[in-house]
Amino acid sequence: MNTLAKTARCALASPWGPMTLVAHDEALVWVGFDGQKHAPDTSQWPVSTAHPVLHMAANELQQYFAGERSQFDVPVDLGRGTPFQQSVWTALQDIAPGATTSYGAIGRSIGNPSAVRAVGGAVGRNPISIIVPCHRVVGANGAMTGYAGGLPRKVALLQLESRL
Repeated sequence: MNTLAKTARCALASPWGPMTLVAHDEALVWVGFDGQKHAPDTSQWPVSTAHPVLHMAANELQQYFAGERSQFDVPVDLGRGTPFQQSVWTALQDIAPGATTSYGAIGRSIGNPSAVRAVGGAVGRNPISIIVPCHRVVGANGAMTGYAGGLPRKVALLQLESRL
């Protein structure tokens, strides 16, 4: 993750454990659970409680956790992955709240139907958990498959969304 001049971070309590949010002046660049796989070292950025993007993201996530929000308005920056990863992350944003899709369906939606494993790798490296809803991707048979934040969190997020 490139360091930008005004990149900052904040902590956020969630029902499933502490999270860290990172943003630059214009958008979020990382949202993840503490200890999540593929997480960057966020200690390089200063903590900010007044950063406008972080404030907006934290408020929207708290509303989501409370069952009061299903869509997010906070801007995200997905420009730090490969072009393939970026195409997968963009496709994730088209999965409706409460719905799920498969890795194969994501591959087909980006014009690369045989890239199921590569899609799985890109989904696992999604830098904006929850807001870019990688938790909505399941196995072809509907099985709960990997989630960088842990399968219990994936199940809990899907259960939350089924009530929204």
